[in-house]
Amino acid sequence: MKKLHLLAAICAFASFANAQDSEFRKLTSTDGKTIGAKVVKIEGANVTIERADGKQFTIPGSKFSDADKDYFRAWKPAEAAASAATSSDWFQWRGPNRDGVSAETGLNTDWDAKEPELLWRTSGLNGGMSSLSIYDGKLFTMGERDGGTIIHCRNIEDGAEVWTASVAGKGSPNCTPTVDPAAGLVYGVSRDGELSAVKIDDGSLAWSKSYSGDFGGKMMSQWGFSESPLIDGEHLICTPGAPDALLAALNKTTGEVIWKTNVAEADLGSAGKDGAGYGSVVISNADDVKHYIQLVGRGLVGVSPEDGSLMWNYNRIANGTANVPTPIISGDYVFGSTGYGDGGSALLKLSKSGSKMSAKEEYYYNAKELQNHHGGMILVGDHIYLGEGHNNGFPQCIELKSGEIKWGKQRGAGSESAAIAYADGHIFFRYQDHTMAVVEANPSEYKLKGSFKIGSSNKQSWPHPVIQDGKLYLRDQDELLCYDISG
Repeated sequence: MKKLHLLAAICAFASFANAQDSEFRKLTSTDGKTIGAKVVKIEGANVTIERADGKQFTIPGSKFSDADKDYFRAWKPAEAAASAATSSDWFQWRGPNRDGVSAETGLNTDWDAKEPELLWRTSGLNGGMSSLSIYDGKLFTMGERDGGTIIHCRNIEDGAEVWTASVAGKGSPNCTPTVDPAAGLVYGVSRDGELSAVKIDDGSLAWSKSYSGDFGGKMMSQWGFSESPLIDGEHLICTPGAPDALLAALNKTTGEVIWKTNVAEADLGSAGKDGAGYGSVVISNADDVKHYIQLVGRGLVGVSPEDGSLMWNYNRIANGTANVPTPIISGDYVFGSTGYGDGGSALLKLSKSGSKMSAKEEYYYNAKELQNHHGGMILVGDHIYLGEGHNNGFPQCIELKSGEIKWGKQRGAGSESAAIAYADGHIFFRYQDHTMAVVEANPSEYKLKGSFKIGSSNKQSWPHPVIQDGKLYLRDQDELLCYDISG
């Protein structure tokens, strides 16, 4: 009772109008009282908050609303969040947290006033839809050469070749390499599912596995394996797509199999197709239970990091052609979307259910109402930004928790599909027609801040843009371009 009276007194005293700093939010007690405060520390079950007047209070987290509890689970200290987003560079698919978010600030985001300057342009990367990873002044990507698969390492200053590694596999690759400095390795997956680990220093092969040969795996459809493996501690998490190895954990330094996800007897639903999808694995800590989430041919699945067992699945958003976007994780929630005529979008709330997890559908949109074909979705604050529509990148903003569409669908600066990234309060749209645009991440209105035509035009302009150190990096098949977007 003493703690509740304290919280009530704090709420009664505070004025949310005095807490407009972006770190502050409206917190709500279990009896409905609100306070404008920011979280400064979480230790065990207790939360320390600070009002706008600088006074701090430590209160049990159980005294706050369910929405605030979700926020506390996802919360990180500012210095830790900044470190996570910058200390290891853009070392994997969609950046440090696999969410498309760059920690860059002080950028040129008014392209109507100042169009970004092309700093350099290089070639020799061969075909491929791979995006880029960055580590220690080097760029990593993949390409096809003479029918085989290449992992490229380039100098970040001018795009000059550092080394190339010819690895197993064939076809034009889609995978963005994953860099693990601790192991000293770079990991890539070929279009036909050959997983290779090569050394960061010189590209020499450390080990390899075959999704089809070693696991009996397959893709759900014809465009080839596309995932970027996840490194979690000493394990590499990947998606062979086999009935007894839908996902698998390998020793990241040797390739030894640790566990496999057996879904041979599981009911994953009738929508979609068996096999791997085109997204990449992400980590959730929903309801304080760590597990892996992946979008596969039959929809979303949650997998135990301990033994690979299936913890939950959700089939409704799966389509029968290609399930592509990497899911969005936020506290106890996961948002998934797929394209085509039979896909759709949904928000799920995850919670403990014995030794498993349950996935409760909070809302669902069919494919005609809301879909991300490919190009990705980004969560900024409480809102999701995406390019909406099949073969379209209509800029759209929706509120995560309610599903309310805040704005969209306008055509935008370019045409067809759009791949996106976030930095410095803005969404950077790369359209299929080689248009690059910057849009303010503002849930109140769509505000285009300028656009330009990319200096190359090779097939579809699909690889995701990468932003780091005031530079915008764009892979375009054989070519790589670097633009100055510093302020």
